[in-house]
Amino acid sequence: MQPAQRNSLRLLKWMMAASLALPLALFVFASTMSWFSTNETADREIERTLDVAHEHALKVFETIDHSLSEIAEIIRGASDANISARELPLHQRLKQLVGTLPQVKSVWVFDATGHALVNSLVAPAPSIDFSDRDYFRIHAGGDIGTYIGEVLTPRPPYQGARFFGVGRRRSNKDGSFAGVIQASVLPEYFENFYARIGREPGSFLALIRTDGALLAHFPPVDHDVRFDPGGALGQQLVAHPLAGTMTIVSPADGVERRMRYQRLAEYPVYVSAGLDTSAIRARWISNIAPHLIFGAPATALLFGLLALAFRRTQRLHEEADRREEAEEALRHSQRLEALGQLTGGVAHDFNNLLTVIRASVDMLRRQDLPEPRRLRYIEAISDTVGRAAKLTGQLLAFARRQSLQPEVFDACANVRTLSEMLATLIGSRVEITAQVPDEPCLINADAGQFETAMINMAVNARDAMDGVGRLTITVRRVDRLSATSTHAPSPHGHVAVSVTDTGVGIPQELLGRIFEPFYTTKEVGQGTGLGLSQVFGFARQSGGEVDVVSEVGKGSTFTLYLPRVTAVRSAESPLADDAPSVGRGGASVLIVEDNAEVGQFAADTLTQLGCTCVLVDNATHALEELVIAPTRFDLVFTDVVMPGMSGIELAQEIRKGGLDLPIVLASGYSQVLSQQGSHGFELLQKPYSAEQLARVLHKAMRARRLKRDQATAE
Repeated sequence: MQPAQRNSLRLLKWMMAASLALPLALFVFASTMSWFSTNETADREIERTLDVAHEHALKVFETIDHSLSEIAEIIRGASDANISARELPLHQRLKQLVGTLPQVKSVWVFDATGHALVNSLVAPAPSIDFSDRDYFRIHAGGDIGTYIGEVLTPRPPYQGARFFGVGRRRSNKDGSFAGVIQASVLPEYFENFYARIGREPGSFLALIRTDGALLAHFPPVDHDVRFDPGGALGQQLVAHPLAGTMTIVSPADGVERRMRYQRLAEYPVYVSAGLDTSAIRARWISNIAPHLIFGAPATALLFGLLALAFRRTQRLHEEADRREEAEEALRHSQRLEALGQLTGGVAHDFNNLLTVIRASVDMLRRQDLPEPRRLRYIEAISDTVGRAAKLTGQLLAFARRQSLQPEVFDACANVRTLSEMLATLIGSRVEITAQVPDEPCLINADAGQFETAMINMAVNARDAMDGVGRLTITVRRVDRLSATSTHAPSPHGHVAVSVTDTGVGIPQELLGRIFEPFYTTKEVGQGTGLGLSQVFGFARQSGGEVDVVSEVGKGSTFTLYLPRVTAVRSAESPLADDAPSVGRGGASVLIVEDNAEVGQFAADTLTQLGCTCVLVDNATHALEELVIAPTRFDLVFTDVVMPGMSGIELAQEIRKGGLDLPIVLASGYSQVLSQQGSHGFELLQKPYSAEQLARVLHKAMRARRLKRDQATAE
């Protein structure tokens, strides 16, 4: 699809989205404002209701307090016997007093033992012990003033509504406890009043003691309720002991409410008023419903018209899309043809190599072959095998499956040398700056692959700058990789090599794909998409990471993290590649090879060199040989890829068993080797010659002897 076509469809999509998003945004804004307004109105309504309930409760308790004072004045100075003697007139007086107080069920005068001397209900008072009631027990310990008790059920023979006690202490002239004056207050009196003032749907009013005991509740509840002092309400009361506003799920009925509370003067009681949050939401919904009723049809009509326009425009572009699909099919067939040519070329080269080898072998079978020609055919086979191995290595490198050959080198020195070469490679119009510390930054990696990765990043930066700009290469030490890395942290940290350009940058939506093989944003013929893929594969195979930070229009920074090491082997190491071959020293070698022909070749070669060989075809048999005679062998030579336990796993098992034997790995290709390396063991690439086999075994044995000599010297 052409850019103009995509733009026209994109514009229609944006218009369709806007036809929904703009009304939706306006509706959300109006709904939000309405929500805040509804909640503010509800809070004001709750506050007004609370003022009325608070004033009412204050008058009620002040009236009760005044009545208790009047009763105390009537019996002032009278002994219990005197009160009992005057019980009938006192009963009539108390009954008359209760008749003027609709909130009071009864009033009582108790002696010090909890027995009633006189009450407003019956005369004479029955001999019942009330000393276990909270309104009596609290005063026996001392004078606490007016006490408001919990809601209680009348004790037989008394019947009627539940009540809570409001009482004062009676004291003798010497201050000792003489009894209690108590009024039984009806919670239903408050609840009836709350029902009259709480007519709005979802209204809530309550009378709560400071310890959380519920005295009265509207809507009424049929069970005792106590708020947890450690709960939301208890914490709010501690933080704001006089008044406050909060949203809470009531333990009385499990309803979520918006409520406000206020302390009732000097009394240990809170008056609370509120609204159910569901009622507040219902008010809000009723306010926004008209906007939705009138706005939804208009929005749907506008969206439908734009959708129709989009559909018709889309149909106009379908024919153009079909033409482009046909062209893409043609290009795809061309790519398949190119792939076929590559495959055919590889097959052609291998067939040529095999032809030379087969012809040479056929000639070598002739009995009458002169010695010069025999030597020439042997040399031809050797050269052809070398060419085949080189071609195989090139294919593995292309597929990012080449086994790395790490060595310890200074990244700083390497970058200094590379920066001079890069100036010629990327052109004189790119200014190159290398910021390299003076102290060495040692890493253990494949030096050739490291240089290739640096060149690939530099070439990528050059293309991003279109050949003109500034390229900065920075080397530094870092303690850890990014949080997204899957590699375990290196014990000595990492060396970070950053390549920063001033190019066009990379869009964020493409950052996740830039390391994919064959992915490229360049024009056809200007790139294969393998450069950054090589960098990624090399970093992961080396135990490191590669990261990229980019901003469109401001350039990009690619950072290669490689594990840092703290020491490097001396250049005079006896393990140099030009070390002499194994001599006839009678070394004992355990050969582990599942391919019988390859194993026999290795055994014959080492036997010719004076070694004693034991050949087994799998790792399990090798471990059995080592268990039988651990000191019998001087070296283990094992293939990597074998059925069951691999060569690397065998080597690790040998190390776990505490055997300090030199171990040499042999492999033509291994997924484990290509991804994780040789785990520190010597590696011999297949196909190998007799000379290469002898050389690498010699190096391994010399390393063992050197290690033993150093241990003896210490």
